[in-house]
Amino acid sequence: MPGERTLPYWTIGLYVVVVAAAAAALAVGVKQSDAMTAAAAGVALAVGLCTMPIGIRLGIQAGQSEGDDVSALVDAVRHLAEEQALSDDARRVLNRARERELLCRAIEEDVNAEDWDAAMVLVKELAERFGYRSDAEEFRTKIETARYQTVERRVDESIRELDKLIVQTRWQEALNEAARISRLYPDSPRVEGLRHRVETARQRYKSELERRFLTTAENGQVEEAMELLKELDQYLTEEEAEPYREVAKGVIGKARENLGVQFKLAVQDRQWGIAAQVGEQIIREFPNTRMAQEIREVIDDIRQRASGMVSS
Repeated sequence: MPGERTLPYWTIGLYVVVVAAAAAALAVGVKQSDAMTAAAAGVALAVGLCTMPIGIRLGIQAGQSEGDDVSALVDAVRHLAEEQALSDDARRVLNRARERELLCRAIEEDVNAEDWDAAMVLVKELAERFGYRSDAEEFRTKIETARYQTVERRVDESIRELDKLIVQTRWQEALNEAARISRLYPDSPRVEGLRHRVETARQRYKSELERRFLTTAENGQVEEAMELLKELDQYLTEEEAEPYREVAKGVIGKARENLGVQFKLAVQDRQWGIAAQVGEQIIREFPNTRMAQEIREVIDDIRQRASGMVSS
């Protein structure tokens, strides 16, 4: 019947062994007058002899039905043995389609991971070892295009960051960033002259500071001129500062005079908080002047008065 579990040829031998063992056990039991052993052996011998014809018939039928499966298994084993006997090159020829597929998939994974060098190594393998030169050439074009687009995108991002530093007048950081970009992307033509880009922007900003300082000084905008002068001082060498020295002295003198007037008026009006702030500014910005020395002598008293006004 379909699905019935039948017994193979080796069950015939098993029946023979069981019957022989039962007969031997029966003989031993009778010889040694062991009733229990003899009885058990007799039962086993009887069962074995009764079922042996059925087992033999089923074994024969099973052997016939499994003949095809055994033949298929033998063929598979023979095929495996034949393949193992082949050389590596011969096996590669037989499996080249599957290996090509695996190699192409590995190249795609390296491209997606932006591991360009590893991808190129596999492309060379695809062309020289397996002979797929047309496929290899297509992969080379794809890799070079992807590499170029990725590098260009990263260069764009880096240059935008560099421009932010330039706008913020963080010149030393901008120079360091320009050098870093040049080291990372030496093959990109866009990184050439980045240092010059920073230096040009710095020089342009410096020229704008000079123009604004002269304009505010000429218009009598003392406070703004002083702020510009402080910033301009970071850009000018001794030689470059020489043409501005007289103008700077005038601005500084005027600023000092203005602060002195503000200090005196605040003291006269008993505005001790304002007097303390202006006095501290004079001491900080003009420490070596006679005005600063005079204010040092009274500043503690002014601070105490300002503190008393706040408490009250």
